[in-house]
Amino acid sequence: MVSIKNPNFKSRNRAVSVATKSRAQRQKSEAQRKSGISKDAIRRGARPGFRPTSGPGKELSKKQQKRRDRALARALKRKQEESGEVEMKDAAQVKTKEVKKSDDSMQVDDDAIN
Repeated sequence: MVSIKNPNFKSRNRAVSVATKSRAQRQKSEAQRKSGISKDAIRRGARPGFRPTSGPGKELSKKQQKRRDRALARALKRKQEESGEVEMKDAAQVKTKEVKKSDDSMQVDDDAIN
């Protein structure tokens, strides 16, 4: 015989336990998704803080990162030029000289002044 008052529903302790377990699983899966490490790599022992020292998953040096970023930027620019998209650039600034207005342009009505 069950030793609780009402055996027809989950106890509060059981509900809290299930919620805690599901929360922990959700946090773990979100952390794995954010890290960008594939499931295969995780099975081989890769973790967010640990990167392999060789192979395609190894961490790039700063110099190599800069090179790769420049190469990707150039490739993107070539692709945009091929598709006809042109980056808008500022038009050349044309300097114009302002003409000083003389005081003669101001007309005074002499009849109104008495």
